[in-house]
Amino acid sequence: MDDPARPVATAPKLRLSSLPRRADQPFRLEPDADTRAALAQELGLSSLRKLRLEGRLSPEDRDDWRLEAMLGATVVQPCVATLAPVTTRIDLPVERLYTADPPPLPAGDEVEVPEDDHVEELPAVLDLAALMAEELALALPAYPRAEGAAPVEEISTPPGAAPIEEEEETKPFAGLAALRDKIAKDDE
Repeated sequence: MDDPARPVATAPKLRLSSLPRRADQPFRLEPDADTRAALAQELGLSSLRKLRLEGRLSPEDRDDWRLEAMLGATVVQPCVATLAPVTTRIDLPVERLYTADPPPLPAGDEVEVPEDDHVEELPAVLDLAALMAEELALALPAYPRAEGAAPVEEISTPPGAAPIEEEEETKPFAGLAALRDKIAKDDE
C-alpha cells in the first residue's frame, strides 16, 4: 500500500476537500501507548497492546472518496467465565465509500439495514481515529473465553423456590396435565 515516493498521512483528521484528487492518498494511524490505554478503558478492555489502521483514500467520481484499509489490533479482555485474560488478534479489512449523494434512508419505525452498509455521506473532515475506534469496537469478541474454561451454568430462581430441573417442568401445559390427572383421580 505504501509508495516510498509519497509521504504517508499520519494525521487522525483529514479535510477531504483539501486533499489532491489526482492520486490515492495513503495513510497510517498508530496510536501511542497513552491513546491505546484510554481507548482500552473506553471499550472495557484489560489492555490494547497494538493498534494500527493503514490504507488509502482513492478519489472516485467527481466528489466521492473510497477508503480501503486494514485494521490490526491485539486486545486483551477478561474471560466471561473465569475473568482470566484472553488475548485476541484482530486483522480486519475496512471499506467505506464516502459520497456526496448517499442513498436515502428508509422511513418508518422499523426499517431494515441496507445490505451495502459501507456507503456513508461525505464528511467535511474524515476522523480516522474515530473510524478506527468504531471498527475495533465492532470487531471485539462479545464473549471472550479462556482456553479450557468450563461452561458456566447459571440457575436463577425466586427465593424459596426449587429450580426447574426436568424438561417436563418447562412445558407450558405440564401444570394443566397434572390438574387434569388430579381431577380424574378425585372423580373415581
